[in-house]
Amino acid sequence: MSTVTITAPVGKAGADEGRIGLRGNLRHIGALARRNLVQIRNDPETLFDVLLMPIIFILLFVYVFGGSIAGKGNQQWYVQYLVPGMMAMMGMNVAMSVGTGVNEDFRKGVMDRFRTMPIARSSVLIAKIVVEIGRMLLATSILLLMGFLLGLEIRGSLLEFAGAIVLSTLFGASLMWIFILLGLSVKTPQAVQGMAMLVLMPLQFGSSIFAPTTSMPGWLEGFTKVNPLSNLADAARALINGQGAVAHPALITLGWTVVITAVTMPLAVRKFRSKT
Repeated sequence: MSTVTITAPVGKAGADEGRIGLRGNLRHIGALARRNLVQIRNDPETLFDVLLMPIIFILLFVYVFGGSIAGKGNQQWYVQYLVPGMMAMMGMNVAMSVGTGVNEDFRKGVMDRFRTMPIARSSVLIAKIVVEIGRMLLATSILLLMGFLLGLEIRGSLLEFAGAIVLSTLFGASLMWIFILLGLSVKTPQAVQGMAMLVLMPLQFGSSIFAPTTSMPGWLEGFTKVNPLSNLADAARALINGQGAVAHPALITLGWTVVITAVTMPLAVRKFRSKT
């Protein structure tokens, strides 16, 4: 006896999306997240970037540039300065890989299959972000482990330490929506990477992540003050080191997080629905 598989057409799936309840959305997100985790398990090489990038960057800056930035013999000070700042960088670099992944999924036809199913369009993208947050936390954990091996000390409370991790995770998750939108808007993964680097490089190096901004030219120092990565780095640094202003940079970071998510999330979902 033959069986017939019925696949909902794209239009029908889109019509059903508005009637899917919260429980159904959560179930879809969980199933899609498990699918993404299985992909990682079957292809563990996709974890190489989050496993190796924190190690390479922290060793590079501490031992190659640290002496010039902090002065010879001030490695301990520079580790305390650098590691909290690099927590801001982890989220941005992982977010870039989300955009290339979404672009590749469309090129392979994976996303077209999802769009024929009677599931909420947002659940496909949210599931991807859930898994990428896990990758980001893994990268942050390795960064902190390397920091501890190099002498990093948690001088604030454990609650403040956890707050630094949560703040960097929330901001990194908001950036993922930007790169998902970028991945849905350009034609190739190479174009996503190229355009992302044009944004990443000025934001990362024009910030307080790697060095204090007081020695920068006035115009560049002014840019660092409005750079969200600087505010996140300063907030994480104050929380981990137990000194310095926390409220102002933390509130600015949360503000950026809310605005970025509120603007780019609906645009990404709309683009996902209409992309051909």
